[in-house]
Amino acid sequence: MVSDLAETHLAAVSNRLNEIMKVLAMISTIVLPMTLIAGVYGMNFEENVWPDYKSANWGFGFALTLMALTGLGSLVFFRWKKWV
Repeated sequence: MVSDLAETHLAAVSNRLNEIMKVLAMISTIVLPMTLIAGVYGMNFEENVWPDYKSANWGFGFALTLMALTGLGSLVFFRWKKWV
């Protein structure tokens, strides 16, 4: 009987850990594209490949908008799949 109680407790703890890991995986999946965009825009290119401060005043806003759209797109996808 004690063994069954211990197994039930371990199963409950394992289920809770799985829920926590699912949330952490979703957070990292949402933040990863934003980090990629910030990394690319943070590089110093000799040629103007991306809109930046020198060639256009809207480069910073474009990068922030792109990051926000990727984050919202990931969140909408997770809600559509009913993972959140």
